[in-house]
Amino acid sequence: MASKHNLECHTLVAPIISKNFESKAREIRYDFFQKLISSHGYDNLLTAHHLGDRFEWMLMQFCKGAGCAEIAGMQKIQQRDFYTLVRPLLHLDKQELYNYLSNDKIKYFEDETNQNEEIKRNSFRHNYSAPLLDKYLSGIKKSFDYIDEDRESLIPEVKIKHIGNLTYFKSLNKLRADIFIIDKVLKSKLYMLSASERELLKNEKVLVVGRKFIVSNNRDFIFIVPYSKNDSKISMSHEFKEVCRVLKIEPKLRPFLFQNKEVFEKVKELLS
Repeated sequence: MASKHNLECHTLVAPIISKNFESKAREIRYDFFQKLISSHGYDNLLTAHHLGDRFEWMLMQFCKGAGCAEIAGMQKIQQRDFYTLVRPLLHLDKQELYNYLSNDKIKYFEDETNQNEEIKRNSFRHNYSAPLLDKYLSGIKKSFDYIDEDRESLIPEVKIKHIGNLTYFKSLNKLRADIFIIDKVLKSKLYMLSASERELLKNEKVLVVGRKFIVSNNRDFIFIVPYSKNDSKISMSHEFKEVCRVLKIEPKLRPFLFQNKEVFEKVKELLS
């Protein structure tokens, strides 16, 4: 198909996944996508997520405890660090896609893992989301249109900025909205917040998540930086620590800033 349309086809042989199949598979494929985007200078990533994917995600979030922003789930167009993620099929049900493929006699493949109901998402799909879509497709489509409109009014667009390995944005001063944006940033870095981490972020000014990132709320700004277990061994100068004390920079954030002078200058500017 790539040859027919004069496109380049990139493939990856993934390693065997022994546990946490769904999250690990997601991490592998997005890491692959991002490396391709970076090395080839691509601007957009188009994925084949459809209405069924979005609906089963919504049901899963609802059943474990979620608000409007989390239930809204996937967006049709989403800006990531250095590319735009586009989901052009998000308004279409899987059966509509099957009908199109059948009518046009287009060959397609079914992932065999889709039948494995030991994977939670598949269990939700086969037992709940697919039967509901069969009966109430038009109503579910309308509901997602309304949810998208509501999300825009609940969570305004925030400019997410990057300097080296620092990602930051201006706090909305609405805790749940800030956590939603933190989650969005971390997903773009291939990390998904757990329910317990979301709860901790409601009460903690600074948190290490997944032993991979530090999330720090410093006055009007949210800072996200990589975490290293060796950070505690770094010896920082008295002068540096004094500046951090005056600016009330969280101690967990300081080792990263001490090793990244340009980033530290920007943080000083923001907090001053």
